[in-house]
Amino acid sequence: MTNLKKILKNIISEIQIDKIVGNIDLDFNELHFDSRKVGAKDIFFALSGTQTDGHIFIESVIEQGAAVIVCSKLPENLSSEVVYLNVENTAKALAFFAAEFYGQPTKKIKLVGVTGTNGKTTIATLLYNLTRKFGYKCGLISTIKYVVHETEISASHTTPDVLTINKLLSEMLNEGCKYCFMEVSSHALVQERVTGLEFAGAIFTNLTHDHLDYHANFAEYRDAKKLLFDNLKGKAFALVNSDDKNGKFILQNSKANKYTFGLTSFSNFKAKILEKRVDGTLLEIENLEIWIQFLGDFNASNLLAVYAAATLLGEVPKEQVLREISSLTPVRGRFETLKLNNGSLAIVDYAHTPDALENVLQTIEKLRTSQQNVITVVGAGGNRDKTKRPIMARIAGQYSNKVILTSDNPRNEEPDAILNDMKMGILPENEYKYLIIENRSEAIKTAVSMAKANDIILVAGKGHETYQEIKGVRHHFDDKEVILSC
Repeated sequence: MTNLKKILKNIISEIQIDKIVGNIDLDFNELHFDSRKVGAKDIFFALSGTQTDGHIFIESVIEQGAAVIVCSKLPENLSSEVVYLNVENTAKALAFFAAEFYGQPTKKIKLVGVTGTNGKTTIATLLYNLTRKFGYKCGLISTIKYVVHETEISASHTTPDVLTINKLLSEMLNEGCKYCFMEVSSHALVQERVTGLEFAGAIFTNLTHDHLDYHANFAEYRDAKKLLFDNLKGKAFALVNSDDKNGKFILQNSKANKYTFGLTSFSNFKAKILEKRVDGTLLEIENLEIWIQFLGDFNASNLLAVYAAATLLGEVPKEQVLREISSLTPVRGRFETLKLNNGSLAIVDYAHTPDALENVLQTIEKLRTSQQNVITVVGAGGNRDKTKRPIMARIAGQYSNKVILTSDNPRNEEPDAILNDMKMGILPENEYKYLIIENRSEAIKTAVSMAKANDIILVAGKGHETYQEIKGVRHHFDDKEVILSC
């Protein structure tokens, strides 16, 4: 049991309470924003979300035994058995309550956040893997999975809710973790999911066309990413990609120690690509050569960010950082290569934005010979930004000999409607390149059957995912499994 009065005393300066109804000197059990989970003597936070308003469940959670209601508007009929906290921002209140409830874990663990459109999963995961190579226990919160030291938990969101984050961080501390590396999405920043967390550092990768189904425009999307850096404390580091024109803007209001990394622009941490091969890339970082088992300029940038962040954390000499980086291997579903029996090469990649798809295809373009054909299988997610669909179809045709447009995760949309949106991007001179096969399994099998020895098949969009969401239901589906079954 935890005392409400004691918690409020510690966070009162962080949240604006307009009115308190009832005696706050009471003990409670758990914090919840999901009305279905509320039990006796719990606190319920009535969040106003995009899908529903938690205030409509206040009466039902009181019947379930809730002791405290935190809300932005008080109900007309107040129960004498319940304490009400009328706050300006319920999501923000939940964030500070969660941090205090779980013992302020980010004051004891070094939390590094990674934000941007592309590269978040790769950078966060590689930092987790690298830090473990240095002998430290650490945690990971990413699109693919959450990891508490060595215990893996399936990921539900790129950045989970604020209760889950604080709970995971508390468990990491109990396991002796010194670091946690976390992907921070624009949704999470706007929805106060990382409010109340103290970051040791933050990394900005890049900003391209994505999530405009949620954010009103690109500027709003960019400003959401910037929030992570605006809220850093002076002792933290802010590391941004200087090759991206938004990097300087991201740093504008940050109080943190500011650093940049880049392949082509002036920066604090600079890398140069010396050689590109099908099995990796030779880089020069700070006048030292390093061989990495990754392909593509975008991955060279990702590895440079990993090097810079590891150096800024200050635990290990840069020579040791570089030595261990050369032993890192690609993250599952990120430019993952599979050699097939017919002599062709399949690549599975999570690229689900125009920029990410173009980066992957440009990398393939630079590595292939004139005799190798590129066959691209790509779709677009349902209930997401529709404007990127035709752009992705056009990009696929620009760099491929053959393109098969197919389903991704249609969610609650009709697959045909998504494919029709994609077809709008097909240039007349490239029409002959395209096939449309709605069934993703059949599309992949067709691509494999079309491929000849040494051809390259790119299956883009889902990467690490092991499901396909159709009509709101998730069915087991793994691009890699389908490829290997051929």
